[in-house]
Amino acid sequence: MILKDKIKILAESAKYDVSCSSSGSSRANSKNGIGNASIGGICHSWSEDGRCISLLKILFSNNCIFDCAYCINRRSNDIERATFTVDEMVNLTINFYKRNYIEGLFLSSGIYSNPNETMNSLYMVAKILREKYKFNGYIHLKAIPGADPLLIKKAGFYADRMSVNIELPSEKSLKILAPQKSKSSLLVPMKSLSENILDLNRFNVKNHKFVPAGQSTQLIVGASPESDYKIIKLSENLYDKFKLKRVYYSAFLKVNEDNRLPNKNSSLLREHRLYQADWLLRFYKFKAYEIFNKGNYFLDEKLDPKLFWALNNFDLFPVEINRCDFDTLIRVPGIGVKSAYKIFNMRREKSINFDDLKKINVVLKRAKYFITCNGRYMDFSLKDPDKIKQAIYLENKGNLIPLFQDNLPVISIR
Repeated sequence: MILKDKIKILAESAKYDVSCSSSGSSRANSKNGIGNASIGGICHSWSEDGRCISLLKILFSNNCIFDCAYCINRRSNDIERATFTVDEMVNLTINFYKRNYIEGLFLSSGIYSNPNETMNSLYMVAKILREKYKFNGYIHLKAIPGADPLLIKKAGFYADRMSVNIELPSEKSLKILAPQKSKSSLLVPMKSLSENILDLNRFNVKNHKFVPAGQSTQLIVGASPESDYKIIKLSENLYDKFKLKRVYYSAFLKVNEDNRLPNKNSSLLREHRLYQADWLLRFYKFKAYEIFNKGNYFLDEKLDPKLFWALNNFDLFPVEINRCDFDTLIRVPGIGVKSAYKIFNMRREKSINFDDLKKINVVLKRAKYFITCNGRYMDFSLKDPDKIKQAIYLENKGNLIPLFQDNLPVISIR
């Protein structure tokens, strides 16, 4: 097989992995259009300082000894298969980089023979890029479940980021949909990476850092029946125990016919709301049990999670803008972390009114139901959470999913 064909097959096979950026879109180019979101290959990620980085996103091999129900590359699928050699993968990366096509590499793989041989190939690609070609671009490597921890550790000295994809949010679902995987085969390398990141980066030795951009994982949403609460609670545990940099959520896309899978794709809006809830965990000091308290196990797809929480805990409001503490302030819908800091700074000089809040870009159409300024509401007409919810639904009507659409996702509560 010629290299061009391998690139086409293995870039296409990698596009459903969202652990570095959104992908898996079906939006192809039109006759007179520009751009094409359906083709795999080069994708984009973002550095901590906000720079957009182009990455060659590709598999080393799409041969796989596993037979996961949801995966396009599963053993039982009759698809074109290909595997690079280490030299092919290295030369491809260097040549793409020299042509200014990419700034880095996102390399994953199917488990084409056994976990150790697969992991060793990824390790060798990174090692040769770093040592022989002095490549200092970004490298994201997959840690292959079941591979020798020492091999994963060696790879970590050459990678900027590594990831172990959990994919299914419970052990029960793993047994049904990915029977060759187990909870321990996923969590053991994740735990090992976490410990090594903490231990080996402690002395901050220049040019010898271990996975300096941290580790991440991916969860598939909607291939199995777990609730939003269970998914976010799992993410919370991963952030707390293994210090993950990111958990990525991928709405289930039905690429295989399999009676163990749902009959339709999962909602992209559900994926979006989970990302927003994840944001509340990482930057707004929420706990999973707070977001989903009072018997709610699924987010409302028509409300962002902070608004969802505030309406479910309306007894905590209103808060007085001129007196409340910072942690309370950032929980008010319409007030972000930057706005909260501005409010705190302004409070040192004067008593704040609603005009002041407008000037510092507080989203008053959301915040007005939950705050007072000097004891006064901006809008006194709505003080019932159900009526507020209906008013917000009406405001967003143009963006809502029709209530009686036939193909709405089926939601079950366990």
